[in-house]
Amino acid sequence: METKHKKIDYSKWGYLFILPFFVSFFIFSFIPLLDTIRYSFYEYYRSGIKEVGPNFVGLENYISLLGSDMLKYAGNTMILWIIGFIPQIVIALLLAEWFVDARLKIHGTQFFKVVIYLPNLIMASAFAMLFFTMFSTNGPINSILSSLGWISHPIDFLGSVAGTRSLVGLMNFLMWFGNSTIMLMAAIMGISPDIFEAADLDGCNSVQRFFYITLPQIRPILAYTLITSIIGGLQMFDVPQILTNGQGTPDRTSMTLIMFLNSHLKSKNYGMSGALSVYLFVVSGILCFVVYRMTNNDDPDGSKAAAKKAKKQRRG
Repeated sequence: METKHKKIDYSKWGYLFILPFFVSFFIFSFIPLLDTIRYSFYEYYRSGIKEVGPNFVGLENYISLLGSDMLKYAGNTMILWIIGFIPQIVIALLLAEWFVDARLKIHGTQFFKVVIYLPNLIMASAFAMLFFTMFSTNGPINSILSSLGWISHPIDFLGSVAGTRSLVGLMNFLMWFGNSTIMLMAAIMGISPDIFEAADLDGCNSVQRFFYITLPQIRPILAYTLITSIIGGLQMFDVPQILTNGQGTPDRTSMTLIMFLNSHLKSKNYGMSGALSVYLFVVSGILCFVVYRMTNNDDPDGSKAAAKKAKKQRRG
């Protein structure tokens, strides 16, 4: 006599395990997001001990922001991000390619991985304080340059636009290029060695291998790196905040959008803060979508393009 085995369904345990995440996301992220959007349509601020609002004003907060210095601060944020990101992605790609290339026979790659990732573990506030001390007029950098006889007067790095922006970009580069290098190394290591062997047999040099094999194969990771960097760039706050003491000096040329948002939060202007947050959310979404469309290849093997070409030939 055959015994019937009852089928056990384990799917419910999966839903149970992911339930804490959705509960915490709903309470601590989704509800505050909806509140932020709601407050962006209200006049809600504190003047001294008097609290004004919330009074519904429609799109007035959004219009007021467009007439403020928000666009200038958006330009500052973009410039600071570009200064840090371009050397970051270039150095990360070069290091990842060198460390993974077996032909170079680089020894101690694990040690180098740890070393280049260490700055990522340092708090941004500590990094900013370190650079503030090093590059001040009485700091060690000016002392070294003076002792070498290269300068006759101390250089005010934080008093010039180029100096302040360069320091912010340098700090962002040092903090994040190690993380990008590790990710790109993992992506390159995921490429089949047979492809590189075939390229070597065909006589490809290192430059051709990099541009025609490595870059196309790691495109998804490059897209991820670029998208996360854009989001991080729009959220840039701690480094310029500490380096310029929250003033965005000189002449607010290093004031970022999140520093501008923080000034509204300090003044308890929740309506303007909500509107600026919505602007940031929309801009982040648009930029990420554009980057994804530019870097995503939905026809990696060329089959769709070949099919379209054959279809056109049949019609002709």
